[in-house]
Amino acid sequence: MEHPICFPRMGMGVPRMRRMSLKMVILALILKRARTKALVKDKRTTEEAFGTYVECMVGDMEDKSFTKKALRGVRAIICPADDGFFSEPTDLKGVQHIVLLSQLAVYRNSGGLQAIMNSKLKKLAERDEEVVLASGIPCTIIRTGSLQSTPGGERGFDFTEGIATKGRISKEDAATICVEALDSIPRKTLIFEVANGDEKVRDWNAWFAEQIKREEEIQ
Repeated sequence: MEHPICFPRMGMGVPRMRRMSLKMVILALILKRARTKALVKDKRTTEEAFGTYVECMVGDMEDKSFTKKALRGVRAIICPADDGFFSEPTDLKGVQHIVLLSQLAVYRNSGGLQAIMNSKLKKLAERDEEVVLASGIPCTIIRTGSLQSTPGGERGFDFTEGIATKGRISKEDAATICVEALDSIPRKTLIFEVANGDEKVRDWNAWFAEQIKREEEIQ
């Protein structure tokens, strides 16, 4: 797998719960023996956690020259957090696949105080999806239910339309889906919702191939 890039903003400034999700994605990439590059604010912490398995790039994400250098040679991007990575103009030349984990459905369905707390994240998530869809790059947008700090691999999945607004999913399971999506590049766009449920997926390559086929028939 040629240089997937993940963790656009791993390190200081990222809420603890989302850092946990990001770390699970990189662990899943390591298990797949994927060459991984991470854009980080704290190189030492990342190297202590993952050793030489991750190529760390330290810099300012708002610096276009740094972003261009960091993305050089990158063929796929995994963005497993609604942190506004795509909110700023970014040169994505050479990128062939974007995998975006989105909590947009969760933010839109929140009410009361939670809605106020999630308002900024909602705007960032909306912007990320808009930019990815308008980029012209094949993309997979995974709209998950509320992310939970529960063990992965213990339950199946529910891909029913609308499940993201009310369902929940283990961060570990969500990370697995992000990484499994890398190998299945849609012609244009693949968007689906997922939460934990009863459906077992034995072969992710076959599952993604079927979803891409259905999406292409609709498009």
